[in-house]
Formats: sequence, structure tokens, C-alpha cells
Amino acid sequence: MSFLYDTLVQEFGKREIARVPVPNYMTDNLKPGFGQRPYQIEAFQRYILCHTEDFDGKPKKPFHLLYNMATGSGKTLVMAGLMLYLYEKGYRNFLFFVNSNNIIKKTKDNFLNPKSSKYLFNDKIVIDGKEVYIKETETFESADDKNINIKFTTIQQLHIDLNNTKENSITYEDFSDKKLVLIADESHHLNSATKNSAELFGSWEGTVIEILKQNFDNILLEFTATLDYDNAEILRKYQDKVIFKYDLSQFRIDKYSKEINLVRSLYDEKERIMQALILNLYRQELATAHHINLKPVILFKAKKTIKESEQNKVNFHELIDEMSALLVDQIRDTATVSVVQKAFSFFNSKNISSAEISRRIKSNFRFENCISANNDLEAEKNQLLLNTLEDENNPIRAIFAVQKLNEGWDVLNLFDIVRLYETRDGKDGKVGATTLSEAQLIGRGARYFPFALETGQDKFTRKYDDDLTNDLKILEELYYHTKEDSRYISELKKALVDSGVYEDEDKLVTKQLILKEDFKKTHFYKNGMVVYNKKQEKSYGNIKSFSDLGVSRKNYKHQLSSGFGKMTSAFFEMELEYEAETQYSKDIPLSAIPKHVIRYALSQNPFYYFDNLERYFPKAESLSNFIDSTDYLGSLEVTFMGTKSRILDITNNDYLLSIQGLLQTIESEIKSNLTEFEGSSFIKEYVHNVFKDKQIKVYKDSERADGQEPFVVNEPWYVYNANYGTSEEKSFVKMFAKRFESLGQKYKDIYLIRNEREIKIIDKFGRAFEPDFILFCKQKKDKELTYQVFIEPKGVHLVAHDKWKEDFLKEIRETEQTIKIHTDNYVITGVPFYNYENENEFKKILQETLNVW
Repeated sequence: MSFLYDTLVQEFGKREIARVPVPNYMTDNLKPGFGQRPYQIEAFQRYILCHTEDFDGKPKKPFHLLYNMATGSGKTLVMAGLMLYLYEKGYRNFLFFVNSNNIIKKTKDNFLNPKSSKYLFNDKIVIDGKEVYIKETETFESADDKNINIKFTTIQQLHIDLNNTKENSITYEDFSDKKLVLIADESHHLNSATKNSAELFGSWEGTVIEILKQNFDNILLEFTATLDYDNAEILRKYQDKVIFKYDLSQFRIDKYSKEINLVRSLYDEKERIMQALILNLYRQELATAHHINLKPVILFKAKKTIKESEQNKVNFHELIDEMSALLVDQIRDTATVSVVQKAFSFFNSKNISSAEISRRIKSNFRFENCISANNDLEAEKNQLLLNTLEDENNPIRAIFAVQKLNEGWDVLNLFDIVRLYETRDGKDGKVGATTLSEAQLIGRGARYFPFALETGQDKFTRKYDDDLTNDLKILEELYYHTKEDSRYISELKKALVDSGVYEDEDKLVTKQLILKEDFKKTHFYKNGMVVYNKKQEKSYGNIKSFSDLGVSRKNYKHQLSSGFGKMTSAFFEMELEYEAETQYSKDIPLSAIPKHVIRYALSQNPFYYFDNLERYFPKAESLSNFIDSTDYLGSLEVTFMGTKSRILDITNNDYLLSIQGLLQTIESEIKSNLTEFEGSSFIKEYVHNVFKDKQIKVYKDSERADGQEPFVVNEPWYVYNANYGTSEEKSFVKMFAKRFESLGQKYKDIYLIRNEREIKIIDKFGRAFEPDFILFCKQKKDKELTYQVFIEPKGVHLVAHDKWKEDFLKEIRETEQTIKIHTDNYVITGVPFYNYENENEFKKILQETLNVW
């Protein structure tokens, strides 16, 4: 079955979608700290295509589209970006509705409160040179036509208001003369009538569709993480509406989520809580040791009733009151879970005694640092605390809940969920409703806590997937603590795997990648160096003019408004009226345009605020110099086009409009050539500090599970015990073995090292590349140069997609660098992609690179 998101790919192709320009007013007016991730940009691009292009399968008006996006993937940011786009297209009125009052409060904060840490917009929203405000409205009769007007409501209240009219409430008639954008969050709640094949009339769903139909230009945008693809009626309804699918599975694969670990033990409730508290403190102290500001939170989950949860909270506070070194030592002496043992090893290394562990836990989990979120009153009272858990001034460390947090809850620093019951409700091999809700809650807790330890590191994605022994991996994991029960665990795993947030451990196998002992004894391993670079912030210190950032010098053309026009028949290829009037043009340098007009135009665009200009053009020195200097605006001209009378009467408003257009064009050109990061100069590190024994996980029975051991185990040039690579990588190793003999005639210390994400090289655009292999070989004679060659085997189907990497390798080869290390000279170079089909060509280039024939 083909969905709309498939249709777009079929019609335009992935590359064409990726080329769709996203207007600056969308990205620039969103909060800078959030950044836009690639999939969010694609979400914008897909809508822009639907809005602007005609194609087979294009949705009919009024538009009704759905974004199926994972929990935590930034749906509200996409909503905000689309609001900005639709405002520029003439929409002013937005109706935002969800399923619960709790979500409304949080959403209002995101859209209306600039002081909120999760506010979505920039401090000042500027579109087409004019400041735009986000305003809340109760009825669209009171809305203005200059700004973005949003009415926030629940679907239940909307249904009541429209079907039980009263004074000052909205009516269907309110929507007939205004085009409207309806935004439905958690929109799966709208589909009860569809799922049950019920009559739409009189349902919540029917109310929304009735509003949509009031105006041909209306738009309904639905957002949900949980579209029921197994329901035939839902599929029929949404087949031509799902514009973008980015589910939890892809979200996790792209490393934007925490990994999930199930901590299973035979501990009773009290000991399970103690274990979670110790891990909570371990995370906090580990983060502090690495200068990461983290306050990890624990959620204590009751099964069914609020009374249960209240009793859980009472029991917890009693445990905190009696916390002691003795209780800590009981866990220290009995815990068999490896990460708990690692926590105690860490405490020992930092001289943190059991008594001190007890004291810190008691301090962290004081009564005032723990809250409940069970009934509507509690949820409303604690809404701000629950939705700002990451804030420095938020003291909350523990939350007690039953069901209230399964939807609409944004939290990044939840790291432990403790299940305070031991029953299960699955039957006949099917997952029970309680277990499904647990999986949903775990999915919310899986949101990644952002951190970075070095400049240019992506703080929003996991970093230690392939470094299983790294202590910091615990900061990228959510632990679900439960009693050992094989049937329950099996059901929970199935629910988590089905949701896409969990990798079925039964499908994975851990492999040991071990450096050969003979290699560890070599002089190269002990004293040799590996050369690479790092990501660093882009430096604009050498930018002296527009041309340095790729801004063209051609004139900006501006069409002057006039009454010039024509009328044609709608049915015949003939013109009923046509009065031709000659068009004239006039070039006017910016130096001849009044300075106050130029200054006003600059003041209306945040990109040209001087503190921003200083970043990109540090040599500009002042706004006056930026306007007058021939390196910047002073060299540009505007070509005005219009009738003779208009050319002779160009007004200050004409100048303003032309300058605003010119500035937007320059901004677009600059931004298309800007990068936030770039690669540093090459640095060096000892081989033995970089390449070590490690564990990796691969899928059972996959091509990677075969380590090619019989082939590589006795080869002195291959430094690891196995090659858990793709079939293409294994083919490369076999090819290299055939060339080794001729290579050995000219070189010594020949070592091929598989790079399991130990090092990256960064190109001039800040993109990170991890070559699969690094070849080292040292000349026997002459200058005794040591060659370090970056090598990347790549399947034919991936070559086009990763062309930038091959271009980067080519650039390294063409700019081949020699670096002095100790008494040796290292030549840093690269070769094109290897694949089996181009093996002979690859061999030729490798031979040329190393001067071996």
C-alpha cells in the first residue's frame, strides 16, 4: 500500500526532496538553541512540495495531512516552523487542539512564553522585514490580520462549544469567511469513529472535519506518534494523508534516543528502589566528574490505582528516612548487575564511602524533591515542575505516577523507571494493556539528555553505542527496573520491539575484538602515531568581503508596481484586452539610495543586527562601514524595472522594498555557503591510546557476524583477531592480502587497522567521516616515510549517497600532507572507495599512491 510519503518519493525522488529550499524565515525565527535536525528539515520540505507543486496523488483541498513522528522527535518544533511558513503564505488564524488540558498548558508555554526553556521561537520573529507576534485568541472575530493568532483548546471542549452554542463561544459560521489552519496534536484520539466504523456526525472526529470543510483553503495538520497501521479503516482514511513518517524505530537508529536496558533482579521492592537510587547517584557523580550538569530523575510506577501510588510515596519516604551505610552495603554485597558493581567501583575510586552515599541520597530525595502526578488536580498543580525537570532551578528528583504521564510529557533527564508491582496481564501469548502502557511510558523516558564533551560533538545523539566499556554509556541509557519474571519480560520486550524503541537482544550477539598479542609487542604499537582531526567551530576571522562567503556581485532586480496588465479569455487562446506599455530599467547604486532607508531595512532583519554581522564579517568594524564599503553593500546596485513614469518617480518606499529584497537574497546566499563547524588541522595520538580491545554488537546470522577469522588470524599485517565488517569490507581485506607480497618488497611495519569508530576525520563543512580502515606502512629505504592511508570499502548501492566522503578522500589525496612525528615523516593520504566491482581500478590507484608496481 502506497502512502502519500511514498508518493512524494516516487514523484520527486529523495534527492529532489532534499534540494527543496526551506525559507530563512522558517529556520531563523525558530529558537537557535534547538537547531533543526535533518529529519525536521525534511518534514518542512515535504510540506513545501505539497503546497507549491502539482503532482499525481497530490492531496485535494482543503488540505488534510498527517505527520507520524516519534515521541521526542520535536513535533512541536515542526508545527512552529509550518506556522511561520503558512503565515508568509497568508494564513493568520491557527486552531490548536489536543486531548487533555495538561497538554494544553504545556503547549501554551511552548508557543507563548518567551521565558520558558522550551519556548519555540526566536526572541523576535521577523517575516518579510516586519515583526510578527504570536497572540492567543478566544474567538477569531477578535483576531488581527498582522500576526499569528492561536486558539488553544481540547477536542472535547471544541466539540462542546460548536455543538452547544452559547454567548462568546465559537461557531461553525466563525470559520466560513476566514481561512484557517487546524493543528491536532496526539491526533490518534480523533479516530474513534473511524476505527469503530461509527457515524462521523456527532463525533469529535466529525466536528473537526466539519470545521475543515467550512473553507476551501483550510488546512488540517495532524501529528501523532501512534498511528494504528493495523486497522484497515485507519489505513483507508490516512493513505493519502501521511506526508511524513519518522517513527520510534528510525528515531532510535538515528541515535536521537536513549537506549533501553531492562534491569531484572530477584530483589524485593525495597531493594529494587535502593538499586535505582545508587545508580541515580552514580550518574550524577559521573556526569559531574566530566563537567556535565545533570540532575537524573527516577519515576516510580504504580499499576492501577492512585491509592497504590500514594502508598508507594509513603513507603519511599520511610525508606529515605532510614537510609544508612548498612542499607547501601547490603546492595554492595549482593548486587550482581554489572552496572551496579561498576557504580561501586566508581565510588571507591572517588573515595565516596557508603556513609557518604547514604547522606547524598537522603539529601537528593528530600520530601520536597518528590512529587505525585496521578489525578488531574495534582497533574495541573505540578504541570510546570513536570515539564521543566531539566531546568537547573527545578528540585524534583522523584515522581510517583500511575497513568497520567503516558502522553504529552516532555522529559530528557529521566533515567530510571522502577516498577513497583509484580503482576502481569498478558493472556494467550498477547501483550496486556498494562504492559503496552508501560512500553509507551518507557518510550517517553527514552528521550535523550543532550551533552557534549568536546567542541563540535553532536550533543543530541548517542556517542557510545560501539564502546560498550565506556563509563559514560550510562548517561545514554534508560533503565527499567523490574522483578525477574521471564513471561513478563518476554511480553514487555515484544511491546518495546513493536514500538521501535528497543532492540531485541535475542537478535544480537556480542563479539570480542582483540588486538593480537604479537602486534601489541611491536615498536609501532608502543610508539607509533595515528593522525586525524577534530570538529571545531568555524572561524570567520579571514572573511573580508561578501565574495569570501560566495555572494555574487550581480545587480538585484526589482519590479516597480504599476497599473500595467492585461485581460485574457478563460476559454480561448486570445487576449481580449492588451495595452502594451514599454518596460524601462534603471541601475541605481546603493551609495545613491538614502542611508536612512538602508539602515531601516537592516534594522528589520535580525540577520543584519550588527552583533550577528560581526560573527560573519569581523572586518566590517561598524554598520556604517558595512553600508559604505565596496567590500560589502557599497559595491552593489539595484536594477529597477517599470514603466517610464514609474522609473522617473522612484519613491523611498520603492527603495525600501528593493533593499529588503536585496538583503534577503544576500542572506540566502551567505547561509547556503555557511557551516557551523569545520575540520581542524591534523593532530596526532599514540596508536596504543586509540586502538584497544573492545566489544561490539552485531545481528546474529548477518554478514557482520562472520569475523573472517580463518583468513585474518595468521596474517601479521592485520592487527585484530577478526573482521566483523560488511561483505564489501571482507572483499577488500582479501584483495589486500593478494597485494601484500608486492607491498612488502618496498615497505616494512605494514599494518591494516579496522577502525571501529575510534577516530573520525572532519571535512571543511564540519561533516564527520569514520573510514573503515587505516593502512600504515613505512618505507624501507630513502626518506623512510610512513604512509597513513584512509580506506573506505563501500557497496555500489551506497556510493552515490556517500559521494561527499569519496570527494573528501580525494581532497586528502590531492592535498597530501607530510607531518613530522618524532624522527619520522608521516604522509597522510586517502584513496577512492573500494568496491568489488571496481577492484582493479582501486588496486591501480592504491599502487600509484604507494608507488608500488
